[in-house]
Amino acid sequence: MRIDLRQLEMIDAVARLGSLTQAAEALHVTQPAISSQIRKLEEQVGLPLIERDGRGIRLTEPGQSVADHARRAAQLLEDLREDLRQFKSVDKGVLRVAVVSTANYFIPEYIARFRAAHPGVEINLRVANRDEILEILAANESDLAITGQPPDDADLVARPFKENPLVVIAPPGHPLAGRKGVGPRDLVKYPFVTREQGSGTRGVMERAFLEHGLEYSIACVLSSNEAVKQAVQAGLGLAVISRQTIELELETGRLTTLQSDKLSLERQWFLLYRSYRRLSPAALRFRDQLMTPAP
Repeated sequence: MRIDLRQLEMIDAVARLGSLTQAAEALHVTQPAISSQIRKLEEQVGLPLIERDGRGIRLTEPGQSVADHARRAAQLLEDLREDLRQFKSVDKGVLRVAVVSTANYFIPEYIARFRAAHPGVEINLRVANRDEILEILAANESDLAITGQPPDDADLVARPFKENPLVVIAPPGHPLAGRKGVGPRDLVKYPFVTREQGSGTRGVMERAFLEHGLEYSIACVLSSNEAVKQAVQAGLGLAVISRQTIELELETGRLTTLQSDKLSLERQWFLLYRSYRRLSPAALRFRDQLMTPAP
């Protein structure tokens, strides 16, 4: 069986876009050309790869398998192109980094330093929540990822590089503001503003209260740290958040932290990458920069 790389590229485009027309536009070919190549591919494998339903087309189970392999083949080819670019110039290529939204408060400083030393490297930064970051890394859509608590995954290398303390925040006029030794039982008397499911911060918060056998009530669920801070300022509830995200609010007195030493909220930032993937020179340099304290 001989499968052409162009055919794999076409089936991958159809899988991603769900439309022959959109796939043709993305690949700058005509729709009949894609239809013809997919029919040839079906003849070669001896199985139907796409089928039509009332809403358009979708991949069959064999078609999805071909598309999955096509995506991996495309990534291998991109890795080859990247390696060859590096032979031409060490400071060329693309660095792909995926970070959880909280890390976006400090990662620009690291990227700026990297760019100053390696201006020829293009940087692709993606920001999402923890679960989405792990999916991006699993799909080989990023070279490196930065998140909080790493998963238990033998295929992942997880290296701590920076402290990430979480704190409980409240508006300055809250009844617990200014009190010393605020305990977990004091905190659960008040509602909390939380991040969405899949957020690393929310996961740590849930485990911290569970250690004390306590449940907290949720006033609202929000999808960004900025929204959480605004909600706490408005008096909707308390929140657990990375201290690195509230420096301005603490300086201006718009928020305050509650002293709750008994709640286990200490964390670290981790750099993640796949153990079986060869990192590009740019990714290796950025990894080493993260592991080296700033001058």
